[in-house]
Amino acid sequence: MRAVVQRVKETSLKVDGNLISQIPFGLIVYFGVAKGDTYENADYLAGKIAKLRIFEDEFGKMNKSVLDVQGEIMSVSQFTLYGDVSHGNRPSFINAETPDKAQPIYDYFCEKLASYGVAVKKGVFGADMKISQLSDGPVTIIYDI
Repeated sequence: MRAVVQRVKETSLKVDGNLISQIPFGLIVYFGVAKGDTYENADYLAGKIAKLRIFEDEFGKMNKSVLDVQGEIMSVSQFTLYGDVSHGNRPSFINAETPDKAQPIYDYFCEKLASYGVAVKKGVFGADMKISQLSDGPVTIIYDI
């Protein structure tokens, strides 16, 4: 399981020109499921991200979580996080889980994030999404479990 987490000032997501979801500030999480990943992996990762302290406190130190600052999370499924370019220039996605197995884990991950008390907005699994984000920092954290 892999997640790329970025701190954002604002984010919006469209499919076919229609606004699907947006957040005013918080985190965008690009989420990928590898073959063999489990719901337990999703539990662990959701807890880590909900409690990730990358927002500044009153002293300018990254010491607050998205929960502490009452931000929101935009969660986007992204199988391309498992693109392997070690052989040639065209990525192979052989390590990414099949959509029929990945989507339930993605949905579960989003539910688990929300169970911590943070508002979670989602993309559309498998869709061609257009994402606009205003990165904050930039601050980017990568989880690979």
